[in-house]
Formats: sequence, structure tokens, C-alpha cells
Amino acid sequence: MNVANIAEAREANLDDTLPKAIGGDPAAFASILRAHQAMVFSLAYHVLRDRGQAEDLAQEVFLLLHRNLAALKSTEHLIFWLRKVTCHRAIDQARRRRFWPRLSLEQAPEPAAASTVRDSMLDRTLGRMVESLPERQRAIIVLRYQEDLEPAEIAEVLGMPVATVKSYLQRALALLRQKLGRVEERRL
Repeated sequence: MNVANIAEAREANLDDTLPKAIGGDPAAFASILRAHQAMVFSLAYHVLRDRGQAEDLAQEVFLLLHRNLAALKSTEHLIFWLRKVTCHRAIDQARRRRFWPRLSLEQAPEPAAASTVRDSMLDRTLGRMVESLPERQRAIIVLRYQEDLEPAEIAEVLGMPVATVKSYLQRALALLRQKLGRVEERRL
């Protein structure tokens, strides 16, 4: 079975699970949570850049999901709802956090070791660059390149016109290119 077939089988199972969860079946809701917790956490983490806050936000999103489950009509609607609520909550929290005190690099905890071999210097550099973007641009970059959403889907998730999403995306990419150019100049 290839990855696409596995994803389709999972979607089919979730289509059966959603009505059960709406009916109050705790096992069905737990199944939905397991299927989408990585996506919700990842979106929150990439906008907030803080593991603890991302975990808290993910819990909050799933609590809201439990309260609003009856309003969802399909698995696609569920995924859309989760992305939208996670992004909006993360952007709001990031804005509020601007006024919190910052930690120095020496005070920051070491990240967990990745299971695959990657260029950690490049990952840190790109991570810092994406982290330095304004919240909306950061959310759009994460939705586009991590969640692999098209601009129209991002516009729907964030509740903004497609042209605005494309504009934010272009500005964010231009800013990232400019910052990467400065890093390259310093290396030479």
C-alpha cells in the first residue's frame, strides 16, 4: 500500500468516525484527536516557536473542537476547521506574546535530536528567518510549505482574499531571500 492509499483509507475511517464522535462516542473523538494532533501541534509550533505554548494551544484547540463538533459536516470540514482555529489562535497568542520578556540563546533549552540526518545549521538559520517574519506572513509560509496548502486554501483558512495571501507570500519570500543573501555575504 502506498502513502496515498494509506491516507485515503485513513480519511474513509475518519468519515465513519466523525458521526460517532458527534454522537458522543469518546473512542471516536480520541481517534480524531490521534489523526490530527501532529498537524495541529506542528502549525502551532511553527507560528509560536515555543513547544510548551504549542502544546497548550493544541489542547485548547481540541477542547474547542469537542465543544463545536456538532457543527462539522465532513472530514474535510474538520481539517479546515482545525487549521483555521489553530492558525488564528496561534497568531493571536504570538501577538500577545510580543510584550513578554525574551530569553537569551544561553537560556533557551536545547532542541530534541532529530531522527533523520539534516543540516542543523541550515535548519536553525531558516527557522530563525521564518521566526523573524510577522505573524501572518509566518502562518502563511507554514501553511504553504509545511502543510502544502494552495493560496486559495490558505485564504479560506485565514479568512482573507486570495490576492492578499499571494501578496503576503511574495513579501515573505522576498524578505527571506533578502535575509538569506545577507547571511551568505557574511560567510564570504
